[in-house]
Amino acid sequence: MRMGEVQLAALLCAFLAGSDAETRQYFDVNGLSRYVRVDCETQSHVIEIGLDGKASSRDSVHQALFAASLTGKIPAVILIDRDGFEGRFEYEMRHVAPAAGVVYATCSRGAIERWAATSALRDGAANDLPREQAGLSCDLSRLLAEQVAETG
Repeated sequence: MRMGEVQLAALLCAFLAGSDAETRQYFDVNGLSRYVRVDCETQSHVIEIGLDGKASSRDSVHQALFAASLTGKIPAVILIDRDGFEGRFEYEMRHVAPAAGVVYATCSRGAIERWAATSALRDGAANDLPREQAGLSCDLSRLLAEQVAETG
């Protein structure tokens, strides 16, 4: 059985040790307390996760930037690639996210599922970030590069 969007996002967030899924960031508007949910939050990043082939993935850039303004963290967007090729929305995101100052990465569904299935076989490194594998792409090293540059 294939995993759904919420399960894939939770697993993707788990790639980053010390991360929290579905955190809330609060702010006040006209005397009312409001909040936004962040798909994945690390010590250095607020990360929004979207699916390829969905126009709503464009909202991820806005959400990441707003969460970054509330937290002072680095905004990031990761799209989950379910079909193995760069479609319209992935192409747009690859260009727009960096132009807006947002870290952008993609991760294939297969890589996420494989990572989850083999997690017990790995040594539990601080950041168990996947890299390119045969036929399964998921390179989240940009998140570490941004973290190092920020704390550098």
